[in-house]
Amino acid sequence: MIALSIILLLVGSAFCLLAAVGLLRFPELYTRLHATAKAGPLGVGLILLGAALMSLDVLVVVRSALGLVFLILVSPLSAHLLARASTRSGPSLANITSIKNIDDSRQS
Repeated sequence: MIALSIILLLVGSAFCLLAAVGLLRFPELYTRLHATAKAGPLGVGLILLGAALMSLDVLVVVRSALGLVFLILVSPLSAHLLARASTRSGPSLANITSIKNIDDSRQS
């Protein structure tokens, strides 16, 4: 049980590190948002599961499960709202990015 929790903690930490590297290395908001909205909650969720398995306390397991459910519900919503607000405010895009499917009538 301890070995599984250590593996979950290490894999979760690796995903959080990848999200941080993506946040620093990608050129603009949309690609940064994609990296952090996918890898961040997965990493934190794995860390929460590893901590719950390590503790073997019912209250810690319940808190970790509630935190995981909260992350699953809030992460896509917050990423969508940030991308939508950025799109409406007229983002400065990188040279390699093109957005073709934005309805200009809804941006006013």
